[in-house]
Amino acid sequence: MSNDAINEVCEILNYISDNNTVPRNIREAASQSVDLLNDEEQDQSVKISTVLGKLDEISNDPNIPVHARTLIWEVLSKLEAI
Repeated sequence: MSNDAINEVCEILNYISDNNTVPRNIREAASQSVDLLNDEEQDQSVKISTVLGKLDEISNDPNIPVHARTLIWEVLSKLEAI
């Protein structure tokens, strides 16, 4: 279950990081989050809590487009459910 959810989250974050309408700092945070979630050396709960903090911070960025904010909220809810 959790691997499927993490793969789905990574797909959404990759979409955000590849979208040129999203500001660069938000794309970089999404890309860093994917790298962190794919890191096999860290404990899953540590990875998820780190990503949750990073994404919560960028979701409050006033420059983020509405569609990207909605996707980030979706990712946050999926990660919180794990």
